[in-house]
Amino acid sequence: MAVMAVVAAVAGTAIAATAANSAPQQEAKAPALPDAFRYVSSLDLECFRTNPYQPPQKPLTLTHLNPVLAGQAPWTIQGLGPRTQLCSPVMKNDRLPPEDVLDFVRFTDLSCYRIGGPNIQFPVKLSHLNPVLKDFPDRAVTLLAPEQLCVPVIKNDEKPPDAVLRFVEFIDLACYRETPQVPLETTLKLTQLNRALSDVQPTDVRVRENRQLCVPVRKNAQKIPDDVLKIVQYIDLEKFDIIAPTMAPFTLRLTHINPLLAGLPAEEATLQARWQLAVPMAKNGNVPTG
Repeated sequence: MAVMAVVAAVAGTAIAATAANSAPQQEAKAPALPDAFRYVSSLDLECFRTNPYQPPQKPLTLTHLNPVLAGQAPWTIQGLGPRTQLCSPVMKNDRLPPEDVLDFVRFTDLSCYRIGGPNIQFPVKLSHLNPVLKDFPDRAVTLLAPEQLCVPVIKNDEKPPDAVLRFVEFIDLACYRETPQVPLETTLKLTQLNRALSDVQPTDVRVRENRQLCVPVRKNAQKIPDDVLKIVQYIDLEKFDIIAPTMAPFTLRLTHINPLLAGLPAEEATLQARWQLAVPMAKNGNVPTG
């Protein structure tokens, strides 16, 4: 009986060890990402004017990800120009993003820097994706030259959950000047979603002219996980000027999270004024799927 007890104990130890060894393999599986349409259609960013800051120069080759612009040639910039904006997630008219995408939206913070590039003169038809603006008609615009590159950051060292970070760290948007520019002429209530801006009170803003279309790009042939790429390639945000109340300036610490830029120093950014609202669009009926 004693021998049998020892055997059973050894067997139990082996089973426990096997389970322990297999646990990391299960944890290593890619975490579930949000539905592409539900995430993109919920992504609204309020863009604040910041004090200028010039990051260290790092040459970057930018390649389009969205299928509509896949035929456009890559182009190289010698580095990021001065920072001009910080774009932070908001909800419109008290309509909170769905629970399954809320954390992914909440931690989508983009710092925008001046860049240059070719004038592509590319016509597209834009359709609103967010439910609050879905009744506005489609519009035809022409994309001109890129003016900004918006890259992912975290504010005040508030790191997102690992599953969220794995996704948002690959959101890079090149913002193209567009024409014609026509006022949207609607009033929206904007409420900050990221806790770092929780002291910014909900505000009514008047939405004016469209200025840019920000489209997804890849930097330096960077490898993007396939499940992340399937969503990121559909993030198209159109920036509109807004008229908003004045605000008291305040300062945040920004840290780059994209692997290619993670070596850049942290930046202090003083938010000086509410400037623009970026809202999700579909180009040529190319709606996010899966």
